[in-house]
Amino acid sequence: MKSIKISELKPEYNIIDIRSKRKYIKSHIYNAINIDENNLIDMPYMYLNKDEIYYIYCSTGYHSLRCCKLLQAQGYNVVNVEGGY
Repeated sequence: MKSIKISELKPEYNIIDIRSKRKYIKSHIYNAINIDENNLIDMPYMYLNKDEIYYIYCSTGYHSLRCCKLLQAQGYNVVNVEGGY
């Protein structure tokens, strides 16, 4: 599983915040989009392209790691943001 530290993220990356909409609105990483974790896992084809790399984060790093493992198993190129936001 690929991982990256939050300090290594760049604005041009495809960054996905899987936290609640409330937490996202309160504060989020610049240029991140908010996609509900369950929707992303259940319907990744609606949000992701298998030719792109996505950097996924949550509050602690636990849910994003789980999400990345599931998406990677489906052929998506995802990177977990260690430790969350």
